[in-house]
Amino acid sequence: MSGLRFCFLTTFYPPYNFGGDGIAVQRLARALVGTGHHVTVIHDADAFRSLGGTPALPTGDPEPPGLRVVTLESTLGPLSSVLTQQLGHPVVHGGRIAALLDEGDFDVIHYHNISLVGGPGVLALGSALKVYTAHEHWLVCPTHVLWRHRREPCVGRECLRCQLHHHRPPQVWRYSGLLERHLAHVDLFLAMSVFSRDKHREFGFTREMEVLPGFVDDTEPENRSATPPQARPYFLFVGRLEPSKGVEDLLPHFQGDGPFDLLIAGDGTLGEELRAKAGTSPRIRFLGRVAPEALAPLYRHARALVVPTRGFETFGLVVIEAFRHGAPVIARRIGPYPEMIESSGGGTLFNTTGELADAITDYSTDAAGAARRGAAGREAYLKQWTSAAVTPKYLDLIHRVAARQGRERILATLGGN
Repeated sequence: MSGLRFCFLTTFYPPYNFGGDGIAVQRLARALVGTGHHVTVIHDADAFRSLGGTPALPTGDPEPPGLRVVTLESTLGPLSSVLTQQLGHPVVHGGRIAALLDEGDFDVIHYHNISLVGGPGVLALGSALKVYTAHEHWLVCPTHVLWRHRREPCVGRECLRCQLHHHRPPQVWRYSGLLERHLAHVDLFLAMSVFSRDKHREFGFTREMEVLPGFVDDTEPENRSATPPQARPYFLFVGRLEPSKGVEDLLPHFQGDGPFDLLIAGDGTLGEELRAKAGTSPRIRFLGRVAPEALAPLYRHARALVVPTRGFETFGLVVIEAFRHGAPVIARRIGPYPEMIESSGGGTLFNTTGELADAITDYSTDAAGAARRGAAGREAYLKQWTSAAVTPKYLDLIHRVAARQGRERILATLGGN
């Protein structure tokens, strides 16, 4: 068998996923298979269903040869996830996971979002080189998102009260040293942005973290001249409708008369409330949950993607998706967005609602300027955020760790990578 054998352990994986982390895991798995490696993905359908998820209908291409997906399910349903969340171990699925890791004889075990697939305890399973990607801030935050009391970015720990506000039972294991002990099993930690790496440090994470961003497919977008999804020009929001996403900050700018509409692709717990706030404005359209492949024309013909997120994201997946299709981005100056916008020249940052209004006006009246920023974003995307740009960096990091540890099979397979 040629190529390395990878095992990805993750709570969410399409179609059992809510947001960007499952999609990011799938993209990396497919990219590795595309370069001659073999990937087994183990994910937890119990966890997805316990959070109210309903798997989407299969769309897009099937998984390629060399990519095996193992879906964990049990008759206990949500109780399986509750036990993992409370005890920090894969109580129900631990035996199955351990057996899969032993049978697979993997070279690399890569942990992604492990909060409900096994908690800290899963880090001790297996003997391969181990990698952990911080798709969220779970390592330093019981609620994963550093969104304090469900109303503001976290600037100081109030964890017990915050968990109660998030309607989550406190995790006693976080005060027992369990996480710290099991992190010793991990050989390489990856942050998805400089901001996320620095935020982990700020909140007490002492291990070194390498920065490796997400990416999207690097093939040329098809049908770039396709018909726009509607006759009137529009701005676009893509994401979950949750308090930290800041969508309500957009609505006042699209009330009353105006030449541009706002299209909102996504749904969530604030969906009904936001629709009520939008009222009868014909300029605001809620599209609901949109399949990934159906987003392409929405990005391609938008005057700009608007990212009003108030919280601390680890990476801006929607930003690089917009850049891929040549759409510029208007983003709040928070989280990873400043480093992405400033390094690319692909958009505009704002702090206040007044600055947001100015940016919307600027992009509405200056089509040529918006197009220049979109072109700059696409150029930056091609250099920084494609599988061709990111996958070799990932394999180089694996090679460096393997060299330190003397893992001959990895070194022989990767050669000079």
